[in-house]
Order: sequence, then C-alpha cells, then structure tokens
Amino acid sequence: MKKQLGFLMNLQKCIGCHGCEMACQNEHRLQDHKRRNVTSLGERENVIGFLSMSCNHCVNPACMAICPNKCFKKRRDGIVSHDASRCSGCKSCIGACPFNAPKFNALTGKIDKCNMCINRQQASLLPACVSACIPKALVHVDIPSMENEYSKLPVGIKMAQFTEPSVRFILPEKPKRYLANISGRRKEDSI
Repeated sequence: MKKQLGFLMNLQKCIGCHGCEMACQNEHRLQDHKRRNVTSLGERENVIGFLSMSCNHCVNPACMAICPNKCFKKRRDGIVSHDASRCSGCKSCIGACPFNAPKFNALTGKIDKCNMCINRQQASLLPACVSACIPKALVHVDIPSMENEYSKLPVGIKMAQFTEPSVRFILPEKPKRYLANISGRRKEDSI
C-alpha cells in the first residue's frame, strides 16, 4: 500500500481556538500570510463548528500540474513540497488550487505553502499545527490506512474528485456547542 500522509480533521472537537494557525505561523516565521486557516462553519447545513485547513497534499495536485517552473514535487510519503528557489511568483498555482492553499508571500515575491513540517517530521515530531491542537481535533495520519472510515469530500468543492485531497473529516452527528459551567468543567449541550 502506497503511503500518503495527510490530516484528519474532527469537526466535533475543534473549538476554534486558532492554536494550530498560530503554531504554524510561529514555526515558519510567517508575517504577511497564513499557511493554515481556521474558519467558522456557522450554523449552515446543520453544522455548528470550525474547520482548520491548509494544503491538502493532494494525490493529484493541481498546483504541480500547472506550475511552469516545476516548483512542486510529490514526495514518496505523499507530501507536496514547494521549492521557492525555482518560483517566479507567477501565481498560476493559486488559481489552479481548488482549496486556495498556495499563498503569495509579498515579502519574498514567491509562493509559500504548507510543507507538513517536513523538518519536524525528520526529527520524529508531529507537524506544529497538530502538536498545538489541545482538543486533538487535528491529527496527522497515513490516509490509505484509514480509507473509507471518514468523509472524503469537503462540502461544496467539486474539484476534490480530481485532485483527491489527503484530508479526511469526522463530521458532527448532531450540532453541539460546549458551555463552561460554574466549576470550570466542560459541559456538552445539544442544540
């Protein structure tokens, strides 16, 4: 079975604290853009919660196919890496990616994207975003080992069937919200 590293996002656990987002920015010393974004899902489609997204390290990355400078490479572990030294900043990859993962870095004039913290993984550490996730809503996984266990396609993204993103979701069974009671413990309240 071929290895494909990715992320498992548990929408039942994410509390929208932005810890993953801040950890990524600190780890990579990002000043003018974010590689990972946490967004509120609001109350649409019977889901109340938050979603944390970065590059999905797709099986068939659109960014890699369109890049005229061949800046993107698919590694044996499934990570899509980007060589900024080859990047001209043409932004073709930004338009091609259905997930808006590549970001233009105005300071360097080049594209930047999540590299799944390759340096941390080489030191046997988890990606910074995963390590910082206190409720354990974001997990680093090998996608083929858990195939068909979780929801594949992000709602409303049609290109996902072609790019095959390496992110899986645990969707809420029922919308829930968490309230702190007087003692400071968390109490679940179904809506």
